[in-house]
Amino acid sequence: MMSVLNRQARLSKNVARAVGHSQAPSSAAPPVNPEHTFYREVMQVLQAAQAPFLVGGGFAFACHTGISRATKDLDLFVLPGDFSRVLDACAAAGYRIQVRFAHWLGKVSRDDQVIDIIFSSGNGLCTVDEDWFTHAIPGVLFGLPVHLCPPEEMIWSKAFVMERERFDGADVVHLLSVHGKTLDWARLLHRFNSHWRVLFSHLILFGFVYPSERSKVPDWLMIEFERRIRMEMTSAPPEERLCQGTLLSWSQYLGNVEHGGYQDARHPPRGNLTREQIAALNATFREDEDK
Repeated sequence: MMSVLNRQARLSKNVARAVGHSQAPSSAAPPVNPEHTFYREVMQVLQAAQAPFLVGGGFAFACHTGISRATKDLDLFVLPGDFSRVLDACAAAGYRIQVRFAHWLGKVSRDDQVIDIIFSSGNGLCTVDEDWFTHAIPGVLFGLPVHLCPPEEMIWSKAFVMERERFDGADVVHLLSVHGKTLDWARLLHRFNSHWRVLFSHLILFGFVYPSERSKVPDWLMIEFERRIRMEMTSAPPEERLCQGTLLSWSQYLGNVEHGGYQDARHPPRGNLTREQIAALNATFREDEDK
């Protein structure tokens, strides 16, 4: 396996290629686009406040893969302990701030321009920690030196997005295609932990989408998944009625946990969300659907 430094050097070259693309969301010169100017200003505010952040979302995806697409906002990932400090710094600079979900997400805005400040995930699993920053990839966005979310953590967080109106599986496949040979697979497997079936499902799809590239997934990992499946086949299924679908979609499995007698995997001890947090999340998303 390549060393961390060699791996980062390789990915930095990919970032340079992506930001040089005519449609890429980054350049060495300051932006002219009003939204991009806003993004740059907020990042400068955070840099001046010495509040560390990582660029994620569509902009990081374009830098990692060279695939750019229209995006309505900028995603900045921060440590949970820095969340309030980041929002306070933006408020002091004159921007509107909102804590949209206390367990996951805040927003910074000016007019109709928005930046998401993220420190975890909607299902409460993918919390930002120091390893995100340790393995971050250096790049340049709107003329500013920044760091991008590592591909392993992007795969981890995107793998659980399986809503009816949004499925990030294609993003996972593209990240695997570009970085499969240099991924820290052991760290990625550790990230999924007991939810390894979610990673396994995406690897199966990757082999389906790109049959000629399936060797980018190490044999030892697929053999390990096969071993785990065989172990499950030779043991009795758990007696408790548990639904883990709520880790993949906030809405599509609500009937199971609200009326079907299934336990919600988002609750402790399996998950990290309180009943109050889940109720607030469901209420907000239902309100958005009605608009």
